Amino acid sequence: MEHWELEFEWLRVRHLVQKSFGKAELPDLDAVLFLIGIQEIGRWQKSYTKEEKQDLMHVASCRLLCYDGYFEFVGRDADGWPHYQALLPFDVKGLEAQEELLKAYVIRYFRELERENGGLERQ
Repeated sequence: MEHWELEFEWLRVRHLVQKSFGKAELPDLDAVLFLIGIQEIGRWQKSYTKEEKQDLMHVASCRLLCYDGYFEFVGRDADGWPHYQALLPFDVKGLEAQEELLKAYVIRYFRELERENGGLERQ
């Protein structure tokens, strides 16, 4: 995906999330990762602790990094949280390159959601 296409699709995802949740501002990458984490655990709560928010973002990152084989899903714990096993070292250097890769994965994730059920569903 060319850089302009990545930026266009990333903006589309951000607008989709903004509209879906009725927010005034466009979400940043952290907010989108948080929402993907919620989608992956399959439960919506009114509030989350700081640690839970970090855990949800970690779940989202692991889920997204499954696309290129960095991680694989190994199952859920007794509380329903997904767990992943690292398979490959994450060798993408530099914050900007890492963010671009995650944005590309987020775009892929949302495309899959849209094909499956029309977008992000609140649980």
